[in-house]
Amino acid sequence: MDFSFLHKTTSILILALISFLFLLFQSSNASIHTYDNNPFRDVGNSALLPGGSEGLAASLDGSRSFIRFENVTFWRTKAAADEHSEMEHSTGLVQVVIFEAADRNNIGGSAYGGQRSICCTPDLAKLEGCKQGEVIRMPSATDINWPIVLNVQFSGNYLSTKMDNVDVPITKTGMYNLFFIACDPKLKGLVMSGKTIWKNPNGYLPGRMAPLMNFYVYMSLAYVVLSVIWFIQYVRYWKDILQLQHCITAVITLGLFEMILWFSEYANFNNTGIRPVVITTWVVTVGAVRKSLTRLLILCVSMGYGVVRPTLGGLTSKVLLLGATYFLASELLDITEFVGTISDISGRARLFLVLPVAFLDAFLILWIFTSLSKTLEQLQAKRSSIKLDIYRKFSNALAVTVIASVIWIAYEV
Repeated sequence: MDFSFLHKTTSILILALISFLFLLFQSSNASIHTYDNNPFRDVGNSALLPGGSEGLAASLDGSRSFIRFENVTFWRTKAAADEHSEMEHSTGLVQVVIFEAADRNNIGGSAYGGQRSICCTPDLAKLEGCKQGEVIRMPSATDINWPIVLNVQFSGNYLSTKMDNVDVPITKTGMYNLFFIACDPKLKGLVMSGKTIWKNPNGYLPGRMAPLMNFYVYMSLAYVVLSVIWFIQYVRYWKDILQLQHCITAVITLGLFEMILWFSEYANFNNTGIRPVVITTWVVTVGAVRKSLTRLLILCVSMGYGVVRPTLGGLTSKVLLLGATYFLASELLDITEFVGTISDISGRARLFLVLPVAFLDAFLILWIFTSLSKTLEQLQAKRSSIKLDIYRKFSNALAVTVIASVIWIAYEV
């Protein structure tokens, strides 16, 4: 197998990881949605800034589940402000739009079957009766008060305007989206600061993440049971322990540690609404080490290490290089997906970072089964029936695991 690509891949991943961590630690570590002079971008005939997307559970009275706006301030350019006099009342409109995923088509419209517009145009004003220069909103079929549209007006020639601190109660369980939209072309260059607090009845965890807290409790208990069973066998056969079994112990310990850390991180996030960058980085690093070590362990067993051959010989450096490359790729992917992430929809960056991990997994699977085939041939030639039977069971279990993994990957895609 040609390993020259691994050297190049490792170098690229190291540079990417260093750059990403530098940018990450320069940013805020608050997990409540914060905006620090975030710019609006042009989308169709509007200027738009996504404010977040989370699953929220209903609260009957709306007091325990809500989206809260705090110190939200909009800043326009000096050129835009200078077009108005100090005495003018409404000199620029910014609209805050909140809608449930099922009502996404209730925002915007199209004239004569043309391109869909977010803001009301003269043609749409005639056809649908919307107000020109504002967001097109059609009432939800289940609640005429939704989608929610809040208006924030600039006054006179002021550079900024501040939104009132308000709570929007959530009385229906669903996936909610928040957008800040400006239809006035004169507001080009608009930026925003402030924060929004999204709260579920039982805490700050977004809807997609909330069930994972209990999942990590069950996984921690499962790892505790596995650790006790393994430790008993470990002590019982202490004199016959192989080097590989020390590695298995390390993997189980890392797995238990990882599950406890994930639960602690989610519990802290749920109670405070804050997701510190440093803590989450430690959690994903432990997970990346565990995943890398697990794959290398399976590869070494497939090569017959400790059973057919006492050492890996010249393959040691290649195995370690593959492990280091996988760790970097996995670390970069997990940092992008989890560190500082609070919205329930993953960013586009994950789509690109998942490719190196998928490629390395495919390469590992190919190498594992190639090595396993050679090991089985060696055991058949030596007529080691007991070891051969163990390795056949191992290969069958591995095949089932790979098939299950492929099905899961296909489901995720």
